[in-house]
Amino acid sequence: MRISEIAALVGVTTRAVRHYHHLGLLPEPARLANGYRQYSVRDAVALARIRRLTELGLGLDEVRDVIADDAGREPADVLAELDADLARQEGEIRARRVRLGALLARAAEGPLTPEDELSPELAELLAELGTGESASLMAAKDRELLALLETAAPPGERDRLMAAIRSTAATPGAAERAHRVYALLDELADAESSDPRVEVAARALADCLPPELRTQIAANAGAAAAADQGFLKAFLADFAPAQAEAVRRAMRMISEKGGTDG
Repeated sequence: MRISEIAALVGVTTRAVRHYHHLGLLPEPARLANGYRQYSVRDAVALARIRRLTELGLGLDEVRDVIADDAGREPADVLAELDADLARQEGEIRARRVRLGALLARAAEGPLTPEDELSPELAELLAELGTGESASLMAAKDRELLALLETAAPPGERDRLMAAIRSTAATPGAAERAHRVYALLDELADAESSDPRVEVAARALADCLPPELRTQIAANAGAAAAADQGFLKAFLADFAPAQAEAVRRAMRMISEKGGTDG
């Protein structure tokens, strides 16, 4: 079979076949004397499998891994793994639709507010901390960040985030400490980075963070040192210079202490 014939047989484009060759997903077939590729039934079977795997939702890198791993695996094991992955994705989609349905219901009652975008669980925890209705500008930024992380983080990271907030809310005096940190950071809105109040706010922020988050920051001290190159840079860009410096100093304090309460 020529490339056009195998592509038509399997139901893909000739461009896709060439792309699979380029990525190493589909071995190059023997060539005729005139240079044309000559495909066999075995090639058609391999191409059909690539198509099935992509239709199941796998990316091409994942397809390559499956093909490489399948050399010593039973097809039933591969299919069971694919089924489990699809079930996980299906569960995530259902959870997102539930949250979307709640937002649509609120939108029908009136204009949405940023707080409406929080999940009921996160909104309840923030209410326990007394930050849900806070007029502090820093508290509002904090709620926006948590809403973003809750939505964008993978399920495992989201669970750790919620556990950290839950742990903080359960700590005696947590609400008072949170309000103090917000107030200290609000005071830095028009201050210089060299203002002595930056150090006070940084220490208060470091002490206010839950142990789980302090441990994670300390464990990623190297990443924290280069944080200006990633997500934190974009996050702090919305802060006043003194506020951003207070956050950076708090991270350095935690890293130097190794994440302990010391």
